[in-house]
Amino acid sequence: MRCARGSGARLAGLAMKRQNLRTLSLIVCVFSYLLVGAAVFDALESEAEIGHKRLLEQKRSGLRRKYRFTAEDYREFERLALRAEPHRAGTQWRFAGSFYFAITVITTIGYGHAAPGTDAGKVFCMFYAILGIPLTLVMFQSLGERMNILVRMVLKKIKRCLGMRQPTVSMKNMVVVGFLSCMGTLGIGAAAFSYFEGWTFFHAFYYCFITLTTIGFGDFVALQKHEALQKKPPYVAFSFMYILVGLTVIGAFLNLVVFRFLIMNSEDERRDEEERASLRRARNYISREENRGRNDLLLPIEDGTSQMNLLPLMQEEAGRQRGKSSGSTTRVPSFCNCLCYRPRLSRSPVPSQPDAFNCHTNLVYYNSISYKIMEVSLGGKDHTGLSSPRSTLSSNSPSCREHSQLRRKSI
Repeated sequence: MRCARGSGARLAGLAMKRQNLRTLSLIVCVFSYLLVGAAVFDALESEAEIGHKRLLEQKRSGLRRKYRFTAEDYREFERLALRAEPHRAGTQWRFAGSFYFAITVITTIGYGHAAPGTDAGKVFCMFYAILGIPLTLVMFQSLGERMNILVRMVLKKIKRCLGMRQPTVSMKNMVVVGFLSCMGTLGIGAAAFSYFEGWTFFHAFYYCFITLTTIGFGDFVALQKHEALQKKPPYVAFSFMYILVGLTVIGAFLNLVVFRFLIMNSEDERRDEEERASLRRARNYISREENRGRNDLLLPIEDGTSQMNLLPLMQEEAGRQRGKSSGSTTRVPSFCNCLCYRPRLSRSPVPSQPDAFNCHTNLVYYNSISYKIMEVSLGGKDHTGLSSPRSTLSSNSPSCREHSQLRRKSI
């Protein structure tokens, strides 16, 4: 039992250590990745930022000298330009603009090109996002799973048409197809937005990637030029459909790659939990067996009020008989009469054995071993005897007729 408990504790400790080590490794990897990213962005952007800031200072000074703005007038002019920025595309909060904003909320893109201006709108936006974001994530995950199933069926049919003997679709095939689908979606969107927005192909590709990965910096936002929300309905419909379909394709690829690792981690944890549960069941079984082995020597008194150990009882009885043997009356110590063991499945009484001694005419058979201890008084020397199972005292013995004091103990 100690060995089982010790091995179970060691296995549980190893499983916990393995999970903790995995979590610690992920934390270290993420922080290392953050440090690498910070170093690279620092090297790439810091000098450009300083140069851009210097250029803006020069233009600001030139405008103030040319138009003779004071510092306060120039700050007011800047605030006015920033507030007018969201209105360059026309009215933002008609149905088309509101639908565009709702898409950016529930998909967590969040360009920042528009934001609620009233307190009621801000409150509704919070509650709308609380319900809409989980619902949208579940929808995209489900669509991604259906899309992966469809792609798997198409690949299997293609392999059968090509005459392959084993038209099985491997994980590598699915990853390749998913990656090509993502690149195709980004390329189509880049070509379309570079045409409609007048961006370069690289900037349009950058916008599509930032949008479909739901980063949404807001430095490039579609439908913000020449009142496109009101004057170009086909382009508006294409933009909305592209965002939703593109997020579905990206969701399918993430479901195929990223969630696969999450499932593997969950399966490892489930396997460790099953091992711990199996060890607990084994320990409980061994504990019950030990308790059953210890209870084999414990005999409850007939009225069921307490439990007594048979061996100390016999020793106590023998000591009492030795004390009585020094007196005038010689008594025979207690005899143990054992009734036979009967399994629970057998209900028929055991036929009587032709034993030489028989003290009980009405035997009762129990589902456990029963002992009857009787004190008898005989003339002559002391005899101490403990009968083996199925042995009895003779009915002709005087003690059977004279003494009725009886205690029965059973297990």
